[in-house]
Amino acid sequence: QVQLVESGGGLVQAGGSLRLSCAASGRTFSSYVMGWFRQAPGKEREFAAAISANGYNTIYADSVKGRFTISRDNAKNTVYLQMNSLKPEDTAVYYCAADSMRRYSIRVITTAYDSWGQGTQVTVSS
Repeated sequence: QVQLVESGGGLVQAGGSLRLSCAASGRTFSSYVMGWFRQAPGKEREFAAAISANGYNTIYADSVKGRFTISRDNAKNTVYLQMNSLKPEDTAVYYCAADSMRRYSIRVITTAYDSWGQGTQVTVSS
């Protein structure tokens, strides 16, 4: 089992930046895929970005491509989401998630991920 704790959310103006962090514990961090998802009020949780165990492969949702960057530091057991050029429609609770069954094959559906953090709120004002 993997335990995940997110941090770094907050209130930012449109066009601004935030960096989210997610600290993991419980299993060898360098052995599984990590992802970021988000859920806006009244909407379903949606995929944002994911990264393979070795950090070499990444996938982004079209809505964040070119603005968000996912990265990981396996020595620190931490995955990051750098969010630039933020828009009001990026407002959501952001969750990090672990797919402990896969090392290099990245999935974009919520059911592929078996461990979740508690979420961190990101609010972008216009």
